[in-house]
Amino acid sequence: MIDQGKIMIDSEITSLNDLRMNRTAPELDSKQEQILKKELFKYMDNADWFTVGIMSPTYQLAINVLKEMESQFNWPPLKVASHPNDEGPVFLKANQRTGVFHARIEYGLGEGILLSCQYNVEDKDAKTLGPLPLDFFRIKD
Repeated sequence: MIDQGKIMIDSEITSLNDLRMNRTAPELDSKQEQILKKELFKYMDNADWFTVGIMSPTYQLAINVLKEMESQFNWPPLKVASHPNDEGPVFLKANQRTGVFHARIEYGLGEGILLSCQYNVEDKDAKTLGPLPLDFFRIKD
């Protein structure tokens, strides 16, 4: 890891495969983010639909991340199927095929976004990518 001011960046991250074993998403610099987005969008272009897992310190942040993804990819808004009644870290699971998401309190998780590329044919296995930083899909000025 290198220290750029106060932000610690893992200089070893050069492909989506490098994220696979992480429990939580690393900080990325803008060059790393560009490289990963280019690779990610190739996977996404070949997928028929997606599931998203968001590990977040709060329910509201998880909702914001999901809304950013819906906006970025022009997805129809997903509807709430279940949500936590308490405060705490959440795991939000969104399913583009069903059009709904479920969120629950879950302690002990890292933070980040897991994106699974799904296919309408059974002979293609889903590909789960991430964890990506929670701000990965935020539109930046």
